[in-house]
Amino acid sequence: MQLVVARIGRAHGIKGEVTVEVRTDEPELRLGPGAVLATEPASAGPLTIETGRVHSGRLLLRFAGVSDRTGAEALRNTLLIAEVDPQDMPEDPDEYYDHQLMDLDVVLADGTEVGRITEITHLPSQDLFIVERPNGTEVMIPFVEEIVTEIDLAEQKAVIDPPPGLIDNNAVVAGTTDGDAGAGADGGGDDGAAKGDPS
Repeated sequence: MQLVVARIGRAHGIKGEVTVEVRTDEPELRLGPGAVLATEPASAGPLTIETGRVHSGRLLLRFAGVSDRTGAEALRNTLLIAEVDPQDMPEDPDEYYDHQLMDLDVVLADGTEVGRITEITHLPSQDLFIVERPNGTEVMIPFVEEIVTEIDLAEQKAVIDPPPGLIDNNAVVAGTTDGDAGAGADGGGDDGAAKGDPS
């Protein structure tokens, strides 16, 4: 299957290098020299990575056949797409590719349905599941081990142990009865790979 692994940014210097917005947790594997990547739009590729280096915290790539700033600028905003075996798993056992997590059922430890993962947002500090509730609202679930206690790909479910107020508007107070679950926060997402230990 095909996964977006990066988006090309602006040209860097005059020798054809471009900045890259990485959308994979394995850039050394997907974006190394010699890698051949499909593109969106397709007319821009395929592109073969000639060199790669990190400069001021940003990944810079140069592609075969692109040797000047004009050629580099022409690639701006192009998506880089890698062919990935659907059975592949990230090297870290606590990491998952986004396509493996999409559409998982989200449930509490007792089996209570919370919703379904529709998007995954990658933030600098942690990843977020965007979960659609049965009533059509959305809630954001931080993908951290304290909250997401289990990912079961065989059963297609994610088990969560949310703190009070995360998935409902009625935090439980000692001596009171449980309230009905309410709507969560809205959110959006990007592409990439997710890690349960804060990609």
